[in-house]
Formats: sequence, structure tokens, C-alpha cells
Amino acid sequence: MTNFEQQIADQRDYLLKFARLQLRNEAWAEDAVSEVTLAALAKPHAFDNRSQLKTWLVGILKHKIIDALRQHGREVSQMDTHDDNNEDPLDYLGFKADGHYSEAPAEWGNPEQQACSKQFFEVLETCANQLPAVQARLFLMREWLELSSEEVCKELGLTSTNLYVQLHRARLRLRECLELNWYGKTSNP
Repeated sequence: MTNFEQQIADQRDYLLKFARLQLRNEAWAEDAVSEVTLAALAKPHAFDNRSQLKTWLVGILKHKIIDALRQHGREVSQMDTHDDNNEDPLDYLGFKADGHYSEAPAEWGNPEQQACSKQFFEVLETCANQLPAVQARLFLMREWLELSSEEVCKELGLTSTNLYVQLHRARLRLRECLELNWYGKTSNP
């Protein structure tokens, strides 16, 4: 095994974790990571050290994930037991009838500085894993895979209004989870 092959092999666990988070299906994630590995090994000269190897591989993986999402269409796979019920997140976030918070949100300090923390990203990933499957898929497609809203709507056959409502709900749930498990540091998710 060459040094380049070993470096790619060393990234497999991270790539698999990333793919699982995006696809929420073990088989699809395995397939996507295998395709990335094959693509990288087939064209090692394409990696010319303009970025870190991990960054380059994740870039390839993003395209493979998008391909997998397109291939599997509207099918949603859940690796967890959370239902995507239609509960209004405002019901459990502690709002008063007039729309104001019953308690002020926790102080977040300097989020940009904390965002650089590996631990923060671990908590964020755990919070994203706790989202209902549909919300998680939409949020990840829009924010992490950086697909435009139009692309997400087209791929999944959604209206823009539905997409924005689901993204809003996902962001509210992520914010609550982060407030409880990172900024409040009351417990781990």
C-alpha cells in the first residue's frame, strides 16, 4: 500500500461518519464512501496538495451524497427512532402567547470562537442526528451540502414554503439542543 493509499484509508472513518449523517442509511453511506475511495485512487494526480486531503475527499463525497440523494429520490431512511411529527417547535421552546420568550435565551458568548472547537462540532453533529429525518435531510442538503433552495425543492418535489418552514423548525430544534448541551452545558445530548 502506498503512502497516498494509506492516507485515504486513514480518512475512511471520518468520511463514513459524514456520509451516515447526511444519508441516514448505512448501505448508502458505505456505497458513497467506497465510490469516493475508488475515485481518489483512480486519479491520485487530481489531488495536487492545494488543500488538505480530508478537504478534497469531503468535496468528492459531497457530490457522491448528492448523487445518492438523487438516485433514491424521495425515499427517506431513518437510522434513529425520532418521528417527523408536525408538532410546532414553538410549543416546546417556551414562548408566551404574545410570541416573546418566557425566559431569555442563554448567552452564547462568542459563537465564532467556539465554532472552531472540535467539541462544539461533535455536539452540533449529535444535535443534527436528533432532528426528525425529513428536517435533518433538508437541513443537511441546504446547509452542509450547500445546495440552493431551488435545487432542494426540485430534488424532493417540495414547495419553497414547505422547505422554509421545515428549515426553520430544524434551526429552532438545533438552537434548543445547542443551548441545552453546549452553551448551557447542562448535559450531553
